[in-house]
Amino acid sequence: MNVKTIVETILQKCNVPPMEQTCDQLIVGDWNAEVTGIATTFMATVDVIKEAAAKGANLIITHEPTFFTGWDKTEWLKDDPVYTGKQALIHQHQINIWRFHDHMHGSTPDLIYDGLIRELGWETYQNADDKHCFTIPKISVVDLAEFLEERLQVSVSRIVGAVNGSVERVGFLVGGGSLGLGREEMPMELMNKANLDTIVCGEILEWTLAAYVHDAAQLAMNKSLIVLGHNRTEEVGMKHIVSWLQALFPKIPVDFIEAGDPFIYHVKPL
Repeated sequence: MNVKTIVETILQKCNVPPMEQTCDQLIVGDWNAEVTGIATTFMATVDVIKEAAAKGANLIITHEPTFFTGWDKTEWLKDDPVYTGKQALIHQHQINIWRFHDHMHGSTPDLIYDGLIRELGWETYQNADDKHCFTIPKISVVDLAEFLEERLQVSVSRIVGAVNGSVERVGFLVGGGSLGLGREEMPMELMNKANLDTIVCGEILEWTLAAYVHDAAQLAMNKSLIVLGHNRTEEVGMKHIVSWLQALFPKIPVDFIEAGDPFIYHVKPL
C-alpha cells in the first residue's frame, strides 16, 4: 500500500466532516511511496526519525508539527541549519511524514482522549455530556498528581491553587486545550460551569487559567490546577492508536516511538 492509500483509509475510518483548513497534511514525502512500516509518535523529532528508520518504518504518523510552527510552514527556514539538517536526515532514510491531528481530535471518540482514558483506567469516570470532565473517587490533590505522574511518566508536575484540597470533579484539557482553543476564557468557563475541583492540563498561560485558579484558592475555594505538559498528556494517544492502525493494516508493521518529554528538569536543592 502506498502513503496515499494509507492516509485515505485512516481518514475514511475517522468519518470526520470535510475541513476547509487542516494541518493534517503530508509534511514530507511522496504520496506514491510504498509503505514498509508505520511509526506513530507525538512529534517527529530527530531521534524519532532515526528510530523509525532503524525499525524499517518509512511512514511516520505524527500528532504535532515537524518544523516548529503549527502549520509546518518552511519558507522562513530556507537557510536554517536545524531545518536543513533535519531534512537531510529525512531524505537520507526516505521517510514520509504525515500529520494526524485535527481528524484525530475530531473523531468519535477523540482518539487522543481515548488513549489517555485507557492509560489512566478512567473509562467509567468520564461524564457522558462532556469528554473533558470526569467524576472520580475522592482523592487529595497531591495524591492525584502522584497518580498522574506514575501513569503518564511525568517527571515533574506543577500545582496551582488549593494544594491541600480534595478532588472529585476533574476537568482534563490535554495538550494546548487549556490555552482555550481560540477562546482564552474557555477553561475558566468550563471550571465554573462544570463545578470542577481541579483541571489537569498540558500547557498554561499564567495570566488566564493559572491566575483564575490562584485567585479562587485565595478566596478560600477548593480549586486547583495540575500542569503535566503538552507531550505527557497527548503522547499516550499516539501509543494507543497502534492497535487501531493494526486493525486497518494487518499486513504492515506498526510501532509506537516515544518522542518523550523534551525538558530536562533542574530542581534547586533545599
